[in-house]
Amino acid sequence: MISLQKNSKVTESLQIVQRLAAILFLGYAALIVLFYFLAGEQLHLRESRGNMELPAADSGTVELVFDSAVEQIFTMEIQRLEQIDVQWGTYYRPNAGTVLLELVDLRSGNELLSAAFDAAAITEGGLTTLTAEKPIEGLHKVPLLLRITSPDCQPGSAVSPLMNTQGELEGGALMLNGEPSTGVLCFAVRGTDYIWTGLHYWEFAAAGAFLLLAGLGIVSLRLRQGKRSYVVNAVIAVQKYRFLIRQLISRDFKTKYKRSVLGMFWSFLNPLLTMIVQYFVFSTIFKTGIPNYPAYLLIGIVTFNFFTEASGMALSSIVGNAGLITKVYMPKYIYPLTRVMSSVVNLGISLIPLVIVSLVTGVQFKKSAVLSLFFLCCVIIFSLGVGLLLSAAMVFFRDTQFLWGVLSMIWMYITPIFYPESILSENFRFILRVNPLYHFLKNTRLCILDGISPEPAVYVQCALMALGALVVGALVFRKSQDRFVLYL
Repeated sequence: MISLQKNSKVTESLQIVQRLAAILFLGYAALIVLFYFLAGEQLHLRESRGNMELPAADSGTVELVFDSAVEQIFTMEIQRLEQIDVQWGTYYRPNAGTVLLELVDLRSGNELLSAAFDAAAITEGGLTTLTAEKPIEGLHKVPLLLRITSPDCQPGSAVSPLMNTQGELEGGALMLNGEPSTGVLCFAVRGTDYIWTGLHYWEFAAAGAFLLLAGLGIVSLRLRQGKRSYVVNAVIAVQKYRFLIRQLISRDFKTKYKRSVLGMFWSFLNPLLTMIVQYFVFSTIFKTGIPNYPAYLLIGIVTFNFFTEASGMALSSIVGNAGLITKVYMPKYIYPLTRVMSSVVNLGISLIPLVIVSLVTGVQFKKSAVLSLFFLCCVIIFSLGVGLLLSAAMVFFRDTQFLWGVLSMIWMYITPIFYPESILSENFRFILRVNPLYHFLKNTRLCILDGISPEPAVYVQCALMALGALVVGALVFRKSQDRFVLYL
């Protein structure tokens, strides 16, 4: 009889693995194709890390008349050259004539780009842009010559390219009227680079499918050998207690707004009112440097409010359900899980004012905005991991709730919610680099406000941070859960 029951459980578990495998593979295939479509060009190309910025001008070069020339030799680390900007001085007078910009490959002597500009249209400190119709490839670390001349400008009415007398370029040289000069021309070079992971996207997708298949195969093998599988046990538990899970989520959600006149409408109003208050407080300080500041601010408020609410509710999930835990058996991780899921309901409602404010303030939603859901899922997983850790700590150390109140406040201020990250000095940038919420928030804004997808590696980085928090929280919770009843 015992053997039959054991075989029956193994068979049931194997059937669950088969259903899980089908769902995972279909979901994986759909997400891979959807991501390829939504990421677009950003999957394969990124703004080059070798872009050359415009030096600060402190002097003019020469008055660019018909018999003069300014030449800058340089090399670049850009894979696909797109444009070159040159900064000008006008001597604060009206000028006339034509200036000519040429880019020459010094290896072959071939002219790569050229364009003529009206000197009368050039303003003091203004830029002229030499643009490639199609990005030019094959110029990585190739010696190039930027030549600036004029066929008809006359003395007294000619412009002058600007320079930085203290600057220098490795492997570069500046020549004024054929004579070497110290300093560097005030010019900027921009382009794009290929993303290696994007170029091999389908190979990585196939490798991911193989790993998924291997993982499910290992789970099946362990089940056939009579060993436990925590993945299968978790799925079975969720199915078995799904009615109770729904009831707990509903209870937590209703309890939050019990005897409230507006009820769940506060999930809509709360982030909106917070955004309005903080907008008036901080807009005079930060607005000038942040486009679409209301939407920028609301994304930060919605994301961080969810994190603090979910982790705070999960913190008291075990202690708050002590009576139920000591009387009814149910996997204990379900209690913090349901608390986080009830906060997810609030998050869904909070996204409505975010969409409204974004539309009102002129945010142009592009297909990449859908990818922001990935980073919101990372926030949810991360919050669950933190919640599991806090709920276990709260059982043994009741001061956890007070410490977490202080830590969450500090976390809010070191996360760019209402201020731009650019105001932090380089000495404090490491705080952002080790702050998972900063990465989730930054990339959510990138997808929604800038309308572009981050690099593929960023998705992996954020997923690892979220899953890492979940694994740590789950391990701590699992190791300590058998002792909960002794301290409740």
